[in-house]
Amino acid sequence: MLKRIGWFILINVLVLVTINITLSLIGMGGWGANVGMGSQQGLGMQSLLIFSGVVGFSGALISLAMSRMMAKWMMGVRLVNPNSPGQEGWVARKVLEICRMAGLPEPQVGIYNSDDVNAFATGPTKSRALVAVSSGLLSRMTQDEAEGVLAHEVAHIKNGDMVTMTLIQGVVNTFAVFLSNIIAFAAGQAVEAKNRYWVQFAVHILCSIVLTLLGSMAVSYYSRRREFVADSGSAKLVGSSKMIAALRKLQQLQGSLAEIGDAAEVNRARPDAVAALQISGKRASGFALLLATHPPLEERIESLRKMRV
Repeated sequence: MLKRIGWFILINVLVLVTINITLSLIGMGGWGANVGMGSQQGLGMQSLLIFSGVVGFSGALISLAMSRMMAKWMMGVRLVNPNSPGQEGWVARKVLEICRMAGLPEPQVGIYNSDDVNAFATGPTKSRALVAVSSGLLSRMTQDEAEGVLAHEVAHIKNGDMVTMTLIQGVVNTFAVFLSNIIAFAAGQAVEAKNRYWVQFAVHILCSIVLTLLGSMAVSYYSRRREFVADSGSAKLVGSSKMIAALRKLQQLQGSLAEIGDAAEVNRARPDAVAALQISGKRASGFALLLATHPPLEERIESLRKMRV
C-alpha cells in the first residue's frame, strides 16, 4: 500500500507525463521546438532550463494541490468530528488538542477501514491539512500509542514537510524534463528525418518517467531525515514514551511488515507492495535502501531514547 509520499510521487509522475505529452503533441515540448545548443537552433539551453522549471514545478505543485483530495478518494477516508461517538470522537478530539498545543489551525480528521496499522497526514498548506488513521490502528494500539502516532502526524504538518518535499520534487522534475529533452533531441538526430518525431516523442516520455523515478531517491532520502524530526516533534508534544511505545508495538507485530510514518503500517495482505517497508524493523540494504522512505525502527527508537523528553 502506498502512503502519503508514495501517492505524492505517483501522482507527480502522472501529472508530469501528462503535461509533457500534451505539450509535445501541440508542438510546445522542448524537442518539439527543435531545441538545440544555441538560440539559432531552437530554444537554447537557457530557455530550455526555464521551460523545464515551469513544467517541472507545475507537476509538483499540482500534485501538492491535489494531495488532500486524492488521499481521501484513494484511501476512502470518512471525516469525523469531536462529537462522533466512541473511538472516532476520541481521535478527532485528540488531533485537535495536539494541534492547539502545536499552534496549528484545526485540520480535517478522518478514519478509513483497513486492517493495516496506518495513519497519515497530508494537505497543501497547514490550514488545509488532513490527518487520517486506519481502523486497524485503533484496534491494535492503546490510546497512548495512538496519541504518539497522531502527534507524529501533526509534527509533519507543523514542519511543513509536504511543501518542502514539493520544492525538492520540483527541482527533480526540472532536471528530468531538461535531460529528457536533451536525450530526445540527440536520439532524433541519430535516425532518419521521417522517423524523427516519433522517436523523439517516445524517448522523451520514457526518459521523463525513468529520470523522475530515479529522482524520487532524493525525495526518499529527505523523507527518512524528516521522520526523525517528526518523531522528535511527537516527543515534544506528548512525550517520547508514547512514540517509543508505538514504535515498539510495531516491532511486536511478528510476521508483518512494520513501519511508522506517515505513521504506522502493518501490511499483511500485500507484504511486497512497497519496497520501503521494513520487516520487523530490520535495515534495508543495497538499492532498496535508496528507495526507503523510513529509517529502521530501532534507529528511531534509539534517537527518541536519547532525547529524554
